[in-house]
Amino acid sequence: MSTLEAQLREQLTTSLKAKDLKTANLIRMINTKIMERRTAKGFSGEIDDALVLDVISTYKKSMEKARADYVNAGDRGKEQLEEIDFEVAWCSKFLPQGLSEAELRDAVVKAVGELPARDPKMAGRVIGGLKKQFGDRVDAQLAKKLVDEELAKA
Repeated sequence: MSTLEAQLREQLTTSLKAKDLKTANLIRMINTKIMERRTAKGFSGEIDDALVLDVISTYKKSMEKARADYVNAGDRGKEQLEEIDFEVAWCSKFLPQGLSEAELRDAVVKAVGELPARDPKMAGRVIGGLKKQFGDRVDAQLAKKLVDEELAKA
């Protein structure tokens, strides 16, 4: 059992004792996603911290995408929006801090400056290089926007 998996179990126990069903339900959902990965066809090996972080990250991203739908729903989606905000904040505690927009912009300017030519078709190469250099700390959507802006300055 990974240390993060043990930490999740401990937090589940604590939240159940405290009757914090919001947290308990979220941890159960994440544990279910981990189990799905464990039982997926082709999976072999152990559940490690990297896998747990990947599950949490994927869950957080899906909640962030769903958030937009509830924002558009107005008052009807207010309760779900609060739930999603709680879940995103809770998941963020486990994940490495992402690059700020300023840090990402600096990295994009540097990467674009190293290109042999400023061609919009090079955007994929720049984003791939950023992902390789910074890993999951890069917000791909923001990186794409910044790379496109920088390449358009030609």
